[in-house]
Amino acid sequence: MANIEVSSLSMTYRVPVRGAGLRAALGALTRPQFREVPAVRGVSFQVGQGEIVGFLGPNGAGKTTTLKMLAGVLTPTSGNAQVLGHTPWRREAAYLRRVAMIRGSRPLAAPGELTVLDALRFQGRVYDVPDREFRANLAELTDLLHLQELLPRQVRALSLDERMRSGLAFALLYRPQVLFLDEPTIGLDVGAVGMIRSFLSGYGQQTGATIVLTSHYMADVEALCSRVILIDKGEIRHDGDLAALSARLAPHKLLRLTLAPTGPIEWSRYGEVEAEDGETVTLRVRRSDVPGVTARLLAELPVLDLSVREPPLEGVLAQVYREGVGA
Repeated sequence: MANIEVSSLSMTYRVPVRGAGLRAALGALTRPQFREVPAVRGVSFQVGQGEIVGFLGPNGAGKTTTLKMLAGVLTPTSGNAQVLGHTPWRREAAYLRRVAMIRGSRPLAAPGELTVLDALRFQGRVYDVPDREFRANLAELTDLLHLQELLPRQVRALSLDERMRSGLAFALLYRPQVLFLDEPTIGLDVGAVGMIRSFLSGYGQQTGATIVLTSHYMADVEALCSRVILIDKGEIRHDGDLAALSARLAPHKLLRLTLAPTGPIEWSRYGEVEAEDGETVTLRVRRSDVPGVTARLLAELPVLDLSVREPPLEGVLAQVYREGVGA
């Protein structure tokens, strides 16, 4: 069952054009000129109930614009979308109570004078969360996101990590069925990032919520998403399995092996050296050659440890944006 259905969705911005100088400025007042800038070009995809999908692309690719349309913040130029059976930009109350959009750049949209607890109480009133349900949800989110010490503090006094944790509680207090997450771990330290990833994974499993995630941190995507949708210049370039994308675009794998002390080795017999650190060497080997090369390494060298890895996702995506995805 698809919670999100998108068909030929497009968004074009109309931006003013003005030349330099006073005359151009005056002319812009009396005869304004505009140009059209396409941000999203006819994208189509579906996301099922309980799926966590990575929505990826370079800066300016159309990721945030797409999420804003699906969250009901923007009205598209053309195309259609259904989220939980609703047209998002109609902004029906029944729809807004079932979705949430969280932006890492502004994770907690609450007045700075309020305490975190007061902000959560206000959110509960806005979304008509019954008192018993509010108390149960608050207790669960406080425990999962470690909010106990933050509840009496003013929003203005929170660090970025604390604002993100509080913002997640703020958005999830009414138990939305679809989450749009735009760079949810941006600027967070390693410990906070790990906690947010763990929480999102658990929330999806426990509630069956559909999650669409954008992130420039590929570790977020690898940890949470088995499926990725790549968008570039407003168009979908790939929609499918993350591992399959890597296998399709990267013709090699990485073999990392650690050896017992030995003499010089002619590594070119096995592959191309990617990195070397003492007795540990990483080789680039064509995918089709990996089984044979692995057998030869184990038979011919004093191997203490050997692992086979996919190339880093960042490199694979950079290739997509640079060269496109072939047929």
